Amino acid sequence: MKIEFAPRSVPLQRRLQTASVAQWIFSFLGLAQCCTAVFIGLFFTRFWLVSALYAAWWLIDREKPSKGGRRFQVLQNCVVWRYMRDYFPITLMKTAELDPRRNYLVGFHPHGVLAAGAFLNFCTEATGFSKLFPGITPHLMMLSMWFRIPFFRDYLMSGGLIPSDKESASYVLQKPEGGNLLAIVVGGAQEVLDARPGSFTLLLKNRKGFVRLAIQNGTPLVPAFSFGENDLFDQVNNPRGSCLRRIQYFLQQIMGISLPLFHARGIFQYSFGLIPYRRPICTVVGKPIPVQKKYKPSEEEVDQVHQKYLNELSELFEKHKAKHNIPEDCHLKFV
Repeated sequence: MKIEFAPRSVPLQRRLQTASVAQWIFSFLGLAQCCTAVFIGLFFTRFWLVSALYAAWWLIDREKPSKGGRRFQVLQNCVVWRYMRDYFPITLMKTAELDPRRNYLVGFHPHGVLAAGAFLNFCTEATGFSKLFPGITPHLMMLSMWFRIPFFRDYLMSGGLIPSDKESASYVLQKPEGGNLLAIVVGGAQEVLDARPGSFTLLLKNRKGFVRLAIQNGTPLVPAFSFGENDLFDQVNNPRGSCLRRIQYFLQQIMGISLPLFHARGIFQYSFGLIPYRRPICTVVGKPIPVQKKYKPSEEEVDQVHQKYLNELSELFEKHKAKHNIPEDCHLKFV
């Protein structure tokens, strides 16, 4: 006898999708603090041995984040990421094949408020990365400070996240067997302050470290633009030069992270909250830009490759913007 289950109702699916997004936001906004509190708090209970043993393990394993991390396939294939994908929805699109015998450095733009497209596409299998790019293992760089938090560091590594430092990047890009993709959100925390609907401002004009890294390792550069990434949240008006922007810059220099004043919808209402709007995101991965390996490239050589990257990124945006209802007179702005 064949047992058939009735499909979930649309309202239930939407609630599950909303819950998946809420838990993801919590994991980055609150889980780090909770992990720290649990680690310290256990020392004052009869379970103090748990934190003591983890501290010993942490000391032994301290170099692991810089050595490619420790991905956990079960977590990457978790159903919660598919619900999160369908909430927006988020899709991944390729425009060229990537040779699994080579390593690649992908520049991801824009950062958005929470880099939802970067996380879901490169840290989970929800959008089918391994099917689109067979033989390629993605690694996404994240602020190094997050990997200093007990328990939370293991959660990050399970998704293929690695610290945003030269040592971690070089380890991935120098693997002789190839088949590795290093994704860098080039605009970083500072670009978050420009993330609002209709904004196409990229903090990229003077960001050349990733280009130098690619040249030193002879790694092809791949531009990627995530359409809709900036449309998920509204942000309090903070034009460059304003008092609010200066305060945000100051706090960023002290804390290492941006503090955008963003808002969208709530869990049970659509007026105000920290849950992102249901707006589609499409991450388009461009074609590789060949790079000639040179250990000590000159400034002129870096500038030349950097300009070529800007041109390829602009071309990628112009070619696909009409599909995402972006006006013809809108163009990328590099600052």
